[in-house]
Amino acid sequence: MTDLLAARSQMAMSLAFHIVFACAGMGMPLLMVIAESLWVKTGDEMYRTLAQKWAKGTAILFAVGAVSGTVLSFELGLLWPHFMAFAGPIIGMPFSLEGFAFFTEAIFLGIYLYGWDRVSPRAHLASGVMVALSGLASGMFVVTANAWMNTPAGFELDAAGNVVAVDPIAAMFNPSAVGHSVHMAIAAFMALAWGVAGIHAWMLRKDPRNRFHRQALGIALAVGTVTALLQPLSGHVVGEHVAHHQPAKLAAMEAHWETERGAGFTIGGWPDVEAEETHYALTIPGLLSFVSYGDWDAEVKGLKDFPEDERPPVVIVHLAHQTMVGIGMTLIGVGLLGALLALRARGVPDDPRYLALVAACLPLGFVAVEAGWVVTEVGRQPWTIYGILKTADAVTPTEGLIVPFLAFSALYVLLSIATVYLMLRQFAHAPSTEVADAAG
Repeated sequence: MTDLLAARSQMAMSLAFHIVFACAGMGMPLLMVIAESLWVKTGDEMYRTLAQKWAKGTAILFAVGAVSGTVLSFELGLLWPHFMAFAGPIIGMPFSLEGFAFFTEAIFLGIYLYGWDRVSPRAHLASGVMVALSGLASGMFVVTANAWMNTPAGFELDAAGNVVAVDPIAAMFNPSAVGHSVHMAIAAFMALAWGVAGIHAWMLRKDPRNRFHRQALGIALAVGTVTALLQPLSGHVVGEHVAHHQPAKLAAMEAHWETERGAGFTIGGWPDVEAEETHYALTIPGLLSFVSYGDWDAEVKGLKDFPEDERPPVVIVHLAHQTMVGIGMTLIGVGLLGALLALRARGVPDDPRYLALVAACLPLGFVAVEAGWVVTEVGRQPWTIYGILKTADAVTPTEGLIVPFLAFSALYVLLSIATVYLMLRQFAHAPSTEVADAAG
């Protein structure tokens, strides 16, 4: 393994690990605020219990996310010093604001965890809202920095290639910032909601009379279904930005080789890099042109129009994109089926077969998020800053990077085991059926 590959692998592993906890930091507070709002509205103590359980889970995930996020911040400087030297003065603002949002979230999370019966119900609920807003802001500030790497803005280069005329506001609100941030926020809510729904569906299947799991499932399914329906709309906006600003990435996403008008949208298929064609694919004529440019006859550039050394790894990007889209469609279908069953049952759907289906969906939202980040990051290759700085030129000259890669891999394995253990202890002992029935 080359040092460049080791550095990229370590960064990829760190991002893949941390993004799960970033989703939790953005999504869990929304669920606990909804649960507490229902308690305030109805007086049902089970909703209060649910909010407290979810808040404790949020605290566990927040703590682990803080560790992995700190590791990432050090890795940026240690593994990619040339990138930080170039980009630091330009995108320092969103990282600074992310730190402010992070500490705000920590403060209000402390109030939320320890303020039960110590502050008024209105103030306590407000603290939960602040946790949700600051968690959302924290994630979105980081995404704006990443969006800048895809569509760099807010600076100029002098004749010697030095950065001048930095405009941090323009850099933070680069052309991709809003679209990418909204897409990530919805993805985080969707992944977290379906993960929570999967846990409670499994528990409810084992104990059908348990109101705790039933109410939790109802909230999570509602959030998961709504966000799954919204995600294709935000994805369409992101796709249009990619088409205009990163045509090579779009071509790799669709395994689209030939430049043509009325380009078809590819479903499935296996890209053959040597033959420069895609096998076994189903193509919908004209759809790629329409979703990318709003015109059924628009021209879409193919991979053959780009030098081979500037093409993204098409197999990885295409399969990740197909995975992301496929999971999104699956979750929409499962959510709509649940809505239909809920209308028929006039309550949370409790058919054992449907509960098993929801439980099977537990990891899918997170897999879709991971696949989306693969599309974003691998699809930008060979560039770290698109069109300006290549990844090979951004890496540290230090040798032996396989050693920290293996060390941090071991660290993440241990953190994963500890997190799963703590979460199982937290949610394995929900209120009993008798207590749940008495509360009702």
